[in-house]
Order: sequence, then structure tokens, then C-alpha cells
Amino acid sequence: MKRGVAYAVLAGAVWGLAIVVPSLLPEFSPLMLSCARFTLYGAFSLLLAAPQARELLQRLTWNDALLLVKLALTGNLIYFMLLASAIQWAGVASTALIVGLLPLTITLAGRGDADAVPLRRLRWPLLLVFGGICCINLDTLLTAQGDSPELGQRALGLLCAFGALLCWTWFAKDNARYLKSSRFDSGQWSSLWGITTGLMSAVVWLLAQGLEWPGTRSEASDQRWMLFWGLSLCSAVLGSWFGNRMWNASTRRLPLTLSGQLIVFETLFALLYGFICLQHLPSLLQASAALLLLAGVLWAVRRHLPQAH
Repeated sequence: MKRGVAYAVLAGAVWGLAIVVPSLLPEFSPLMLSCARFTLYGAFSLLLAAPQARELLQRLTWNDALLLVKLALTGNLIYFMLLASAIQWAGVASTALIVGLLPLTITLAGRGDADAVPLRRLRWPLLLVFGGICCINLDTLLTAQGDSPELGQRALGLLCAFGALLCWTWFAKDNARYLKSSRFDSGQWSSLWGITTGLMSAVVWLLAQGLEWPGTRSEASDQRWMLFWGLSLCSAVLGSWFGNRMWNASTRRLPLTLSGQLIVFETLFALLYGFICLQHLPSLLQASAALLLLAGVLWAVRRHLPQAH
């Protein structure tokens, strides 16, 4: 169980880093950021899976393939596009703490599992998590300027963040339940998932280019393009391949309601990286939100630990 917790912490650390990337590249659209990252993720996964390609294809069923497509959409493509939009429109801190509701939503999604903790034992910890998200949304509204365009943009960003939250909750539930009885180990499943995501991302990009969708071009300097590809590669290898592999390994070892609580490390690392990039300390409401979120999750984990033995 300790290894499962350690794997979840490592996943949170690299996922939190990937959350900050869109704020560092505001001139690039969420579509460009998403397609670049996940196409590179697919290429890297294909390279690693090449020696086992024949064996993996022989073991892969149509149900596996359909699930991979579903996971690629909810856990990667749609999720990251919504996340990148939220970060660029509502800010890193607001987005990170909304996505920080994942411990609550994953717990609710896993409440029917055999090893789940009864919700009545988690009502007070989950109330703290809810209090934390209320604090950060209040902070977002209070710090917005009086003009309606900015307030409207922030509101749209918050909606995108909640959409990302729903996508990843759905992904976490389906992925965790599959991995409990999967024929593939964590690395193999991460590579198959990456290849599927890369293929779908490439198709989306070609389609967007052909139809001339908004967000397919950027008037950036050569230096900014180099930074774009460098950060996209780091996000692909660390944030996607390594992070997903660590999360898969953690999910295999822990009940869904417990691994769901540990996703809080993504939020905490994202906040840490975000404030380092902005070079300032969190506001009182932001700090209160983070403390409430952390306290609620730790309390929930403590309530769940007897069930994990």
C-alpha cells in the first residue's frame, strides 16, 4: 500500500507541472497545446511499445480498443483542452483548486465498490473539501475587475474547469475498474493508451487544419516556438507517459475511494508551481482553500485506511 501512495504522489507531482504549462504559453491555443502534447505522447509510447507490438496486438480485444478510445478522450484530449482553456481564462490557482474537487467526485463515483468507505463516514471530510472550493471561487469573483468582459471570461474559464473535472472523474472510474482485472501491466496499458491518444490527436489536428478551425495558428517568435515544443515534449513524456504509468500502478494497488483522495497532490503541486511562476504568495482565501482541501482529503484518507487493510 505504501508503494501505491508513493506512485500517486509522483503522478501528482508531474501532473501538477503539466497544469502550469498553458499559463506559460498564452499565445498558443488549447487546441495547439493539446494536439502537440498528445501527438508526442503517442509517438513516445509507440517507440517504447515497438518491441512488444505483436504480443500486445494479439492480446488486445475490441472491448479493450473501445475503452482506450474512451479513456483517450475523457482522460487526455477533451480533458486537457478544457483544462488549458480554464487556465488561460480563469488562472492556474482557480483551475487547480476546482480540479481539486476530484477527491470528492471520485469518491462519489466509487461509492458502490465493494471496498468503498460508507459516505456517512466521509461527510465531514468532504464538507471541508467543498468549503475549500467555495473559498477559491469567492476569491476569483472578488479579484475580477468591474468590467463585464473580464468577469465573463473568468466565468467561462470556471465552466471549463468544471467540465475538465467531470471528464477526469469519468476516466478515473472506468480506468481503475478495468485495471483491477487487466491482462496488461501498468506500463503496457499506459503505452497502449498513449498510442491511441496520439493517433486521435493527430486526426483532430489534421481535421482542424483542413477545416481551418480557430486556434490552429499562432504569430509567435522562433524562441517561443522552441519553448512550445520543448514544454510539449516534457508534458508528453513526464506529464502523460510517466504520470499515467505511476497513476496506473497506484490504481492497481489501492481502492478507488482511496486513490481518489490522493489526486489532491496534483492540485497542491500545481498551486506550488503556479505561485513560484508568479513569484508571489497565495491570498488569504487561496491559502484557506488549499488548507481546507488538504485537511479534508487527509481526514478522508484516515477514515479509509482501516478499510484498506
